[in-house]
Amino acid sequence: MSTPFLDTARRVIRTEADALTTLAEGLDARFRDAIDLLLNSKGRVIVTGIGKSGHIARKIAATMASTGTPAQFVHPAEASHGDLGMITSADVVLAISNSGEAPELANLLAYARRFDIPLLGITSAEGSSLGRECDVVLLLPKLGEACGTGVVPSSSTTMTLALGDALAIALMEHRAFTPENFRDFHPGGKLGAQLSRVSDLMHSGDQLPLVHPETPMSDALIEISQKGFGVVGVTDQAGLLAGIITDGDLRRHMEGLLSLNAQDVMTPSPVTIEPSALAEKAVAMMQARQITSLFVVDASGPATPLGLIRIHDCLRVGLG
Repeated sequence: MSTPFLDTARRVIRTEADALTTLAEGLDARFRDAIDLLLNSKGRVIVTGIGKSGHIARKIAATMASTGTPAQFVHPAEASHGDLGMITSADVVLAISNSGEAPELANLLAYARRFDIPLLGITSAEGSSLGRECDVVLLLPKLGEACGTGVVPSSSTTMTLALGDALAIALMEHRAFTPENFRDFHPGGKLGAQLSRVSDLMHSGDQLPLVHPETPMSDALIEISQKGFGVVGVTDQAGLLAGIITDGDLRRHMEGLLSLNAQDVMTPSPVTIEPSALAEKAVAMMQARQITSLFVVDASGPATPLGLIRIHDCLRVGLG
C-alpha cells in the first residue's frame, strides 16, 4: 500500500538513480586523465571539501586508502591554520565542490598552485574558481537535487560519492589489488574474517598433535588428550602426513584398541588444505565432509604438516 512517505522515498531514490545513469553516460576522456594524474603521484591523494562535500571527501579518502591508493582527508578550513603542512609536492589534491566556489578552498588551492601540486577537481561548474584552477576537472551533470527544492545536497552528493568510488576502483583494478591485499588493510570486522587466510587461524609448532605409524594407541590417546584437538596426525619416517586418527576412527576400532598401533587405526591420505587458502574455503570443506578439523600442508611441496585448523577457530572469528 502506497503512502505519502513511501511515495517520497521512491521519488528520491529514483531521482538519484537517474542522476547516476546520467553521470555514467557522460563520462569522457577526462576520467582517464584523472586516473593518469592520480597514478603519476609519488605521494598521497589529498582529498578535501567543505560541508556535505567534506563528508563525501572523507569517505572517498577512506575508500582509496583501503584499496591500495594512499589517501588522506584534509579539512580546508584547518588547512588555512597550519594543516597545509600535511600536503607535500609529491601529493595530488582532489578538491570537491559542487558549485566550485567554496571560499574555504581558496587558500588550499592557492598553496597547490604555488608549489606546483597537481589538482583534480569534482564540480558541476567548469568555469568556477575550482574548475579554472584544476589540471583535470570531472564534471557533475547539472541536475536538480532529489529534494525538489534544489537546496538539499542529495543527487549531487550521491553522484560525487559514486564518482569517487569509480576512481578508487579503477585505480585498484589497475594495480591488480586483490581481496587478500584488502584484508591487510581491513583485518577487523566481518569483512576481515571473510578474508582471513588459513595461516592466520591455524595451530602450529608444538601445538600440533602428531605420532608415528608404530606409536601404540595408548600413547596416541595421550597425545590426543594433551593437545586437546580431538585428533592426531600420523607422520611417516620422512615427516610427511600419512593419515589422521579422529573420534570416528577410535569408535570403529574400539574392540582391542589398546593392542593396536596408530597405522592400524588411522584414516590414510586425509583431506588437507594449504596455508594460503582463505579460511572460508576451509569452512566449506569441513562442512561438506562433516568433519571438524583439517591438517594444513604446503600444496606445492611434500605433505609436511604445517598446522591444524578447526571449525571452532573459524566460528570464533565469525565465519561459518
